[in-house]
Amino acid sequence: MPHDKLIAAKERWAREGRLLTDLRGTKRAGVLEHDRLPPGQHLVSGWPVLDLGAEPNVTAQKFRLDIDGAVENRVSLTLGEFMALPQFETVSDIHCVTQWSRYDNRWKGVAARTLLELIRPKPEARYVMFHSFDGYTTNVALEQFDQPDVALVHEWEGKPLTVAHGGPVRMVVPQLYFWKSAKWLRRIEFIISNRPGFWEQRGYHSNGDPWREERYS
Repeated sequence: MPHDKLIAAKERWAREGRLLTDLRGTKRAGVLEHDRLPPGQHLVSGWPVLDLGAEPNVTAQKFRLDIDGAVENRVSLTLGEFMALPQFETVSDIHCVTQWSRYDNRWKGVAARTLLELIRPKPEARYVMFHSFDGYTTNVALEQFDQPDVALVHEWEGKPLTVAHGGPVRMVVPQLYFWKSAKWLRRIEFIISNRPGFWEQRGYHSNGDPWREERYS
């Protein structure tokens, strides 16, 4: 079950605007275009583990990824079928809303654009909702999902993704705060109207651009 105290603390952060700086939007305005680190962030060398307090036991046998909603071709993939899709390797940074960033993470998985070719979103689809095995949800715009560095990953730094970090399969959406990169991916739902996910219902920003410091709504 989710850690109630942790959730309450993060809801309080949202109400109080904790961690916000006075540099919001400066990169978009061109002031910090040379700087790789978004406002309010600090670099770490490790990869901190953050979740809702419980890790689901998603074995290869239990894993299934449903992709549905406003699409022409709904699919439901076993782990083997997912791994049989064209593989994709990419390197990207992580920016967590709790103020840490980690550079140059090496991922392997399936590119979001490979899935888009497979399922063919309907013209009215505008947003994507990620659903996790632990009940977590988060929303992104379809145009944010349809980016060359977005992927459903199963490896990090050349090794299978651990359960603690969202294995066997998680999202990676590098241009947004990392709460948008859902762990333990279970379903990808294409939707017509925007709908808030777990943290978005609790005071966090619907978009989550780290360069605009969109931590909270």
